[in-house]
Amino acid sequence: MPAAPPPLTVVGIGADGWECLVPASREALAAAATVLGSPRQLDLLPTAITARRVVWPTPLREGLPELLASLEPPVVALASGDPLVAGVGSTLIDLGIPVTVLPHVSSAALARARMGWPAESCAVVRVARPDAAEVRRELAPGRRVLVLSRDATTPGAVAVLLKEAGFGATRMTVLGDLGSAAESREETTAEDADLDPPPLHVLALEIDGEGVASWAPGLPDDAYEHDGQLTKRDVRAAALARLAPVPGQLLWDVGAGAGSVGIEWMRAHPGCRAVAVESHPERVARNRRNAVSLGVPGLTVVEGHAPAALDDLPRPDAVFVGGGATRDGVLDACLRALSPGGRLVVHGVTLETEALLAARHAELGGELTRISVETADAVGSFRGWAPARTVTQWCWVAPPDRR
Repeated sequence: MPAAPPPLTVVGIGADGWECLVPASREALAAAATVLGSPRQLDLLPTAITARRVVWPTPLREGLPELLASLEPPVVALASGDPLVAGVGSTLIDLGIPVTVLPHVSSAALARARMGWPAESCAVVRVARPDAAEVRRELAPGRRVLVLSRDATTPGAVAVLLKEAGFGATRMTVLGDLGSAAESREETTAEDADLDPPPLHVLALEIDGEGVASWAPGLPDDAYEHDGQLTKRDVRAAALARLAPVPGQLLWDVGAGAGSVGIEWMRAHPGCRAVAVESHPERVARNRRNAVSLGVPGLTVVEGHAPAALDDLPRPDAVFVGGGATRDGVLDACLRALSPGGRLVVHGVTLETEALLAARHAELGGELTRISVETADAVGSFRGWAPARTVTQWCWVAPPDRR
């Protein structure tokens, strides 16, 4: 067992380097026995800082606890700008490592200052994927987005993404080396982008165009790639209204089909998390593609049959069962797993599932609803109503005092 990690101070540092650090940050670095950081950040320190210099491990989250336990204290970690704005300070806290944070001006704050954007008028997105799929959720006409890029390839990937999503007219501004003597600015549109940005930059987007933009539940069915196994938009909206997405909470989407319920749960807020459980390999791959195309690449997709596939999953705050409710043990497993106050919504289109849900409603209560949707369609030279299959929906809320 490695020893407990020593107390850690996280010092924010900008491209302006040592000269612009506040006295408290300089004092922490001068007293350090070990300094952690990226090669670029470590190179910003003067030779007067004699602490041992250690580069972050790769992969970061997995390697940090063991590395920290091996370092001579006191340890100071360098982070870009404000360590708690999509920074390593947040990662350390997530890992349960005790830290003292001494922030610098964040790159997002500098970017807003250069663009003249109030903080409340724009979103900040940290990109970790080469395809920049994290940006897709934020796309809406007139929206301002600051992208904390992964590397110099991010602006090009974002330009491709914007054009594919119907937002090719978006104004793109690359703000390079903010706060340093080498600070730069380059402007273009996604349609005309031919960028060669510095590795250290923030990308400012002024979204312009048409595309899937709503965060309300019930996106058009054609927003999804599917084989017919899709919770249709009207009943999907009804399910999500009862599942009630809350920032930080976790949804299980059991029998996910195309993944639409889990995806729209995550689109409701960046803090919403979801696990899609699907047994069909092609649908598993389709879930992942749909999640990327709709801006929530963090959707976890588990291939397997419920209830066995649910055994090792973290406890959910909400569960949607869109298929397989009649399989032995599925509903019982979902009911047992729910957190106090958790919401369960189950859909059925067969008589057998309807009978099961009616019995559970009689036993446990909750809300039992039949949803019938008809849409206008051609009947020869006239129009008539074309009914979809009626969906029986059972919603149940776990007692707040359950253990």
